[in-house]
Amino acid sequence: MAKARKHIKVTYSTLGSPDPLLHEYFEEDVAELKNNLGKTYQMYINGEWVDGAGTYENRSPINRGWLLGNFAGASAEHVDQAVAAAKAAFPTWRDRPWQERCDLINRFADLISERLFEISAVVSMEIGKNRLEAIGDVEESADLIRYCVDAMRENEGFERQLQSETDQHFNRSLLKPYGVWGVIGPFNFPAALTGGPTGAALVAGNTVVLKPAAEGSLTATMIAKCIEDAGVPAGVFNMALGGDEPGMALTANSDLGGLTFTGSYDVGMSIIKNFSTATGFFRPVIAEMGGKNPTIVSAKADLDKAALGVMRSAFGLTGQKCSACSRVYVDAAVKDEFLGKLVDLTADINIGDPTAAATYMGPIINETAYDAYQQYVDEMQAGEILTGGETLPIGDGYFVAPTVVADLPDDHRLWQHEMFAPIVAVRGVEDAEEAMRLANDVALGLTAGFYSEDQTEVDWFLENMEAGVLYVNRTTGSTTGAWPGYQSFGGWKGSTGSNKASGSYYYLQQYMREQSHTIVG
Repeated sequence: MAKARKHIKVTYSTLGSPDPLLHEYFEEDVAELKNNLGKTYQMYINGEWVDGAGTYENRSPINRGWLLGNFAGASAEHVDQAVAAAKAAFPTWRDRPWQERCDLINRFADLISERLFEISAVVSMEIGKNRLEAIGDVEESADLIRYCVDAMRENEGFERQLQSETDQHFNRSLLKPYGVWGVIGPFNFPAALTGGPTGAALVAGNTVVLKPAAEGSLTATMIAKCIEDAGVPAGVFNMALGGDEPGMALTANSDLGGLTFTGSYDVGMSIIKNFSTATGFFRPVIAEMGGKNPTIVSAKADLDKAALGVMRSAFGLTGQKCSACSRVYVDAAVKDEFLGKLVDLTADINIGDPTAAATYMGPIINETAYDAYQQYVDEMQAGEILTGGETLPIGDGYFVAPTVVADLPDDHRLWQHEMFAPIVAVRGVEDAEEAMRLANDVALGLTAGFYSEDQTEVDWFLENMEAGVLYVNRTTGSTTGAWPGYQSFGGWKGSTGSNKASGSYYYLQQYMREQSHTIVG
């Protein structure tokens, strides 16, 4: 049961609060979680918590001795059971008045907010986010859901009357749900990117099968508990836990009407190409497939702003954001000065247990990512590593140093490859056109940043940058920090499967399909 507490709002723009109760609440729930490690958790199918085909461990990347829990692993058969339950529940949920669906799903969002610190303590220990990033993740989940509820209400269920030939004709257009909707969530935003798309699908009238990342299993379980406690009927929401097997089984199920996927470009493109094969007709995939996000720094930039914004975007969540800044193109005239500021800020980053108030950067997510970081460092010997480039002996966790590398060769693969690690590469450019050419020369196009105090240059950047989310002169993050209702968040090119952004005007409609009615009376 949620504790009676004052609500404290944290967004990615503020990443803080003057209220000392924030830290008190968070630390209370971290202590409680540490006293309850190692429990066993079940899946949620057809309104019941059920066992799997065995269990798997989920350990904290902060300290491998912390067993967060043993989780029920779903087989392909469990996934099929979840889809069947969702399919059976769909007609009743679809036919329920949209106003009632909105009320229930809004209650779901309110429960997430009421349990903000309890869930964020889990996010911090499970993923390695610092406390403010973790709190922001959970609050974003609730706000994404509310944004979709508001969109449904403001559009009155998405039913529109059309023109009629005579007064004997009645014509209308409606948006209707697809049926069973799959959600495959990533590890890095285990609350926002499970709760957000789940809420959108449910508000639209679909039923849902969620398959979260294995690393985010406990967070997803707590989100699922909020759905259950909100009173969402049995079968309307289902959750299958585990790794690749249940994810592949979900995408292969022909009873799925649509899918939301957040993850890598390679996996996302494979799903997009193959998702309609089982049915022989189009099934929508709302895919967000990462970014290789550049920041351009003009000679007319405020370099203090630029260095701070790049540092925060490159190293927040240990570089494991799809929107993280991993490339900087800086005018050669100010390159050395910019690098000096960036290196100094990076060297001052407090690295350690992210549940501690003073910590900015926690561990990388797992052993695979830890090994990949070391491989990247080996490859970066082709340039000049100015700071970082090493693993850190902090307890029994996966800790690595934030790294700035300069002057990698232009054909180096790390200019193109999404690393998901705390590494940013910096290159000097002779002019703005060279910077833009290099910035746009990637398959992905999620976010981008620009620093200049000249409005003509700002307009030029906004006109020519090939990415879905653009930021100018932002100190809270050069390429990161979208919030529902304030910035839309979606990509161009290989970063998207739909070219629509969340947290804006066009997102919710993707979970529905249009039907035209003509009635002659």
